[in-house]
Amino acid sequence: MPTPQPGVLPAGGPHAYFLTYTVAGGAERTALNKAIRDIHPSVQALAKKAKTARLLCALGIGSELWDRLSPATRPAGLRPFRAVTANGRVAPATGGDLFLQITSSRHDLNLDLAMELVRRLQSLATVAEEIHGFRYLDSRDLTGFIDGIENPKGKARVAAALIGEEDRSFAGGSYVAVQRYIHDLERWRKLDDHEQEQIIGRTKRGSVELSKAKKPQTAHISRVVIERDGRELQILRQSYPWGTVREAGLYFAAYTKFLDVFDVMLARMMGTTGDGLHDRLMEFSRAVTGAIFFVPSIETVSSLKQ
Repeated sequence: MPTPQPGVLPAGGPHAYFLTYTVAGGAERTALNKAIRDIHPSVQALAKKAKTARLLCALGIGSELWDRLSPATRPAGLRPFRAVTANGRVAPATGGDLFLQITSSRHDLNLDLAMELVRRLQSLATVAEEIHGFRYLDSRDLTGFIDGIENPKGKARVAAALIGEEDRSFAGGSYVAVQRYIHDLERWRKLDDHEQEQIIGRTKRGSVELSKAKKPQTAHISRVVIERDGRELQILRQSYPWGTVREAGLYFAAYTKFLDVFDVMLARMMGTTGDGLHDRLMEFSRAVTGAIFFVPSIETVSSLKQ
């Protein structure tokens, strides 16, 4: 299989940087392709200077931009983000042309790389959103619950995230769906631990999943852990808390080889599956962005035409 980008499969370090770009309409294709091809070598060069920091990066390309860069070939599942609306709950589609996820054990290193990549792209693209993510306590979300418990382990990460024989021309690549959520932490903190656990579906202290008898159908775990034909549908989350004193939440990044897995999870969270239920966590957290990108293999990036 071709080589996936280094930032896709491994768990990232305690610091993350997420950048979403809008590419100028008049940006020339040759210059764009070269700038994109040069990103991975730039990451490698900086990573070699700070080997213990485990600097990783993943580059995603949006649907419309992909058609400009490589009009003759297209990943089978690539498409824009589909907005979801249900009874006042909204998961908006805000889009984007380029996406960069940078992780390491050092915020300063992430910032150095982010600034270098912004300089490289400044004549071609504008930063639409810039978010600093971080590990909170023992990998908890700002709600106080451990995040990512359901993430696949080992070889299952490859099976969940990487495109294979189903789209051989783009094997080794992945799709990433990203959303930035804002939590209403003031309201959340007014709930006692028992009610919070009923909303999440796990214990707060030990992160033990509630028994089927005690776990509501509207619990977060109930809505996002889904079985089809006896197998659990899985995505690979690379999500991080983010925040300021004014607002805070979760930057959600889901890597998958089949976008319909993400679609089903989001529909069940928002309450558009026809069963009359929604994820109660959505009463305390709202998405303010939504975008989908293709994360090509290293070989596919290198092959973008000059």
